Amino acid sequence: MKGFVKIDTITQYNNLRGVDTLHPLITVVDVALAKQLKPGNYQFNLYGIYLKELKCGALLYGRSHYDYQEGTVVAVGPGQFIGIPEEAIVADPRGWALLFHPDLLNGTSLQELITSFSFFSYEINEALHVSKQEREIVRGCFYKLLHELKHSTDKHSRKLITANIELLLSYCTRFYDRQFISRDYLNGGVIDKFDHLLNNYFQSDLPGNLGLPSVLYCATKLLFSANYFGDLIKKETGKTAQEIIHNKIIELAKIRLMNHAMPISEIAYALGFKYPQHFTRLFKERVGLTPVEFRTFDFSSN
Repeated sequence: MKGFVKIDTITQYNNLRGVDTLHPLITVVDVALAKQLKPGNYQFNLYGIYLKELKCGALLYGRSHYDYQEGTVVAVGPGQFIGIPEEAIVADPRGWALLFHPDLLNGTSLQELITSFSFFSYEINEALHVSKQEREIVRGCFYKLLHELKHSTDKHSRKLITANIELLLSYCTRFYDRQFISRDYLNGGVIDKFDHLLNNYFQSDLPGNLGLPSVLYCATKLLFSANYFGDLIKKETGKTAQEIIHNKIIELAKIRLMNHAMPISEIAYALGFKYPQHFTRLFKERVGLTPVEFRTFDFSSN
């Protein structure tokens, strides 16, 4: 991204917002009491969670514009970009911002858990829309963290801070699970679309040109981020998106293996495998038979 401001530290962020730094690795900002970030492009090398309490202007996140609604929670991870256009500046902003440096998590239980909170890699248009009651819970987590930051530091401080961050992230996970169900109309029958996309993919020349379809490819075609798409598929089917892709491959492979005139290596290449032995390995793992054994198996005897 051209002409961006890189934000590497909490102090740097706090200086931009005109607030005091209470802790070098974490900050909680009441947006109503802080300066607004100037229009421009920013790269955050910090974790951030933002609660917007009023409708604000559009933000640019990656290549997408998003118009905030009231009661929206957005999470960003280190290395991500956010663009703030002129129209995003409003006269009376309301909300909260939590930012913390990855070093805060060193040696804590949250250090290993943080990667499980996949919403840090969602696109901006996949933000969490919280109800009034849920908003109170999120706001309460911000209050607890701010209270702890204002408390004099002691041996319990870091543990309590990271525990409250984990609590907030766990609530966000719960609320996203609710959103996957309650906003199903926005997902638009994603399972059927996924199946249709895979059918079209394997009926085209794409396997020969691109290889096996990846989760990222499918998510992009269906206008989702890979993480959001994966979480949505898992919630809807109980299977991972990768499992569904593999199931489709096996389904098609079985049909093609019935054509004894088609060499197994040709079937493998037509499905997108670079090497036939990779096809054989996957088929054996899923079916319990190699493609050769499947082709010669006497199913009438069972």
